[in-house]
Amino acid sequence: MTKDESEKTIRHLCHVWAQECGIALDPTVQPSFAQFKLWLNKKGYSHYLDFRSVAGADYDAEMWFDHEFKQTWRN
Repeated sequence: MTKDESEKTIRHLCHVWAQECGIALDPTVQPSFAQFKLWLNKKGYSHYLDFRSVAGADYDAEMWFDHEFKQTWRN
């Protein structure tokens, strides 16, 4: 899996997860990246977190997650 492929898919899956779990895409809501990762594992999507990255795949994926949920102020 390349980083670019993972990024596109992780960003998309953020919205799938939010809809499935009833999480509003609202800056006042603070969704959990840890819960999102558990969902990825449960659904068989964990391979999208397996890519090479200087900062680490989890770090990059969490940044994308925060960006999709407009939570970049947390970083």
